[in-house]
Amino acid sequence: MGHHTQIVFFIPPGVHMLDLSGPIQTFFEAARLGGNYKLLYCAFQPDIDDASGLHFARLEHYSQLSLQAGDYLFIPGFDKRLLPDKRHQQQWDDFYAWLRQQHELGVNLCSVCIGSFVLGRAGLLNGRKCTTHWSMLKEFRKELRNTEVLDDQLFVKDDNIYTSAGISAGIDLALFILEENHDALFVHKIARELVVYFRRSGQHTQESVYLNYRNHLHQGIHQLQDWLIEHLATKSTIEEMAQVVNMSSRNLTRTFKQQTGISVHEYITLLRVERARTLQHTPGITMDAIAAQCGFENVRQLQRIRKAHLF
Repeated sequence: MGHHTQIVFFIPPGVHMLDLSGPIQTFFEAARLGGNYKLLYCAFQPDIDDASGLHFARLEHYSQLSLQAGDYLFIPGFDKRLLPDKRHQQQWDDFYAWLRQQHELGVNLCSVCIGSFVLGRAGLLNGRKCTTHWSMLKEFRKELRNTEVLDDQLFVKDDNIYTSAGISAGIDLALFILEENHDALFVHKIARELVVYFRRSGQHTQESVYLNYRNHLHQGIHQLQDWLIEHLATKSTIEEMAQVVNMSSRNLTRTFKQQTGISVHEYITLLRVERARTLQHTPGITMDAIAAQCGFENVRQLQRIRKAHLF
């Protein structure tokens, strides 16, 4: 069967579960669908509690692992109140030294959320481009002055070091890594298994149109937003959209603006801009195909939108 690529997850005290479980599930699905991956877990000690109190047991000490060039090591986010953790400084210092050894061996190092602080304190981000969770960017810049912190990207790759913004961005990063190692169809199958309707690239900002305008509780408007994302190539009238959510056209127009702050037309335009930005990086795709997949009338309209939105 050949050598498995090892995907190792270091589980720090107070780990945030979604930072950890998102990438785990992504690589688990990849292995289930035929990817040659072996998932491993390690920590400082056999027993660890996550930030919510969930207990992990029988974990292997990280120093007992034997990693090779091309393997991947993930460091997920954890309770930021543990960031100083001066009580266990020697424990962390030993881990930093081990991380530097893995990097020298050619192991790919990946952080999710404030796991980037761990890479930074190990001295592995000096002179590199990186990112972290938006709420910690100011502190990150203050502490790690020799790094180029990018606050407008979901994840950043610099050589064999990957950093991501956190939470769901960990899934985006995992899918990106899989795409580096497989064809697009394989990764699409995994995304469907994860019910990731639209994959985001590293260049998507941490506040993407797929996340913005969702801070409301209106079931019908959420339903329409999902429908629009899935049917972006379809040219639909406001009457047809109203039928999707069993509302009148007037009520839909008024309610959408109240709940999101923008009109339905403005939202559709933002979706098309975002989709076009992503598609333009697809090898071999034509402008006609981009225009069709984004629901533009023709290439001329697409070019006008590109000029207006500077992409």
